[in-house]
Amino acid sequence: MTTQGPRGIERPTGSQPTLYLLIGLPGSGKTTRARAIESSHSALRLTPDEWILTLYGSDLDDAQRDAVRDPVEALQWQVARRTLSLGCNVVLDWGLWSRAERADYRQRAEAVGALVRVIFLDATVDELWSRISPDLAA
Repeated sequence: MTTQGPRGIERPTGSQPTLYLLIGLPGSGKTTRARAIESSHSALRLTPDEWILTLYGSDLDDAQRDAVRDPVEALQWQVARRTLSLGCNVVLDWGLWSRAERADYRQRAEAVGALVRVIFLDATVDELWSRISPDLAA
C-alpha cells in the first residue's frame, strides 16, 4: 500500500523519511555519529570532506578547500532532497552551526514531506583539540 507524498510522489504507507542534521564543531564526533545513523537508520550519509577528497584530492590548502565546500554542499543538498522525496533517510554531516542555516534546511526537508531530527554533539575543548590535532599535523 502506498500514499501520495508532496508533489505526487508515492511512498510506502507509514513511512516518512527523516533528515538528520548534525551540529557540532570540528572534532565533536559528527562523522562518527553520522556513520552510526547511516547504519542504524538506513540513511544516506553526506559528508562534504569525503566528497572534496574524492573530487579534488588531498593537495588542497585550507583556502582552496573552503572555496569548494559551498558548491559541494549545494550538490549534496540536491542529492539529499531527491533522496528524501523518494522516502529514504538522509544524514547531513555538515556542522550547521548557525540557527538560521538549521531552520533553512528544516524547512526544505519538511517541504518534501520529511521529518527532521537535530542532533547536537558536544565535546570539551581538550577532546576537540585531541581529535583534530592529528589532522592539523598532516
